[in-house]
Amino acid sequence: MTSAEIRELARACGFELAGVAAALPISDRQRNRAWVDAGFAGAMGYLTDRRADLRDDPRRLLASARSIVCVGRLYNTPWPYSTRYSAPELAWISRYAWGEDYHAVVRRGLERLDAMLRQRAGAGFESKIVVDTAPLLERSYARLAGLGWIGKNTCLIHEGGGSWFFLGELLVSVEVAPDTPPPDRCGTCRRCIDACPTAAIVPAPAGAGYAVDSRLCISYFTIELRGGIPEERRAGIGRHVFGCDICQDVCPWNRRAPSSSDPAFEPRWPAPPLERLAGIGEEEFGALFRDSPVTRVRYAGFLRNVAIAMGNSGLAEFREPLDRLALSTDPVVAEHARWALARLA
Repeated sequence: MTSAEIRELARACGFELAGVAAALPISDRQRNRAWVDAGFAGAMGYLTDRRADLRDDPRRLLASARSIVCVGRLYNTPWPYSTRYSAPELAWISRYAWGEDYHAVVRRGLERLDAMLRQRAGAGFESKIVVDTAPLLERSYARLAGLGWIGKNTCLIHEGGGSWFFLGELLVSVEVAPDTPPPDRCGTCRRCIDACPTAAIVPAPAGAGYAVDSRLCISYFTIELRGGIPEERRAGIGRHVFGCDICQDVCPWNRRAPSSSDPAFEPRWPAPPLERLAGIGEEEFGALFRDSPVTRVRYAGFLRNVAIAMGNSGLAEFREPLDRLALSTDPVVAEHARWALARLA
């Protein structure tokens, strides 16, 4: 079995990118440890607890692993980037969360690929599917598999396709000659660094290159962080209520990024009205964003984000919905609504 054959099978399963890396420890594990030790993971305990040690060797996920099949699924759509939306009454939801939850979409494709490889490999074939759900340095292995290089914004960038790709991995017990990583083509460009409203892209704590300090990142604040968002960071969040795309929107490699025709990634509500979001109940929140990554932030966290976005809008018309949020029984939502009201005043 060759990498070229696997790429052909992967395309039949819906993946635009595919390649193979050896299932061995890699040098990037030292960079990851330095990133964690510097505190850049913030409050994301799943990156710093006992699972952190598992990231050092993929064979801890599958003892018989010899190769890692890395795949990329394009999720870009023809809709404008966030940097093109300037209406202060609209919120922004990150592009990756516009459609169906990518975990399910990518897993379905990997299950098909796994069945095809199993049929070819015969008896004794062992495998494990990973879709952002196991401790694996997936971008690093995707780079080694030839899918792209890791940009200064820490996204994997493919020369012809940009960075709008969901990644997935299939650990297999078959040894396949690995692919070759491409050269880094970011050069001296620093548009992502300069465009980040919160200056979250910083020099890496271990040597050359750059890293994202989660403690400054809009995506971290609006998705991963539970409870209150530091007051001094709220203004920089702008009108983002779930995630942030700015560092990808300004990337020159995404200027001509292709678009997916997969209906799973059709946008439900990319830039919804803030006033509408402030008035939804918990059941409606679940119904609106069913099978969407947005539910990760939970209802109270979502309203917290909406309150911040309203405060950053500068629109006096949001005083009434913020007054209602300030009466919320959730103390975090109420406090952020009061902050937003003071900011409008």
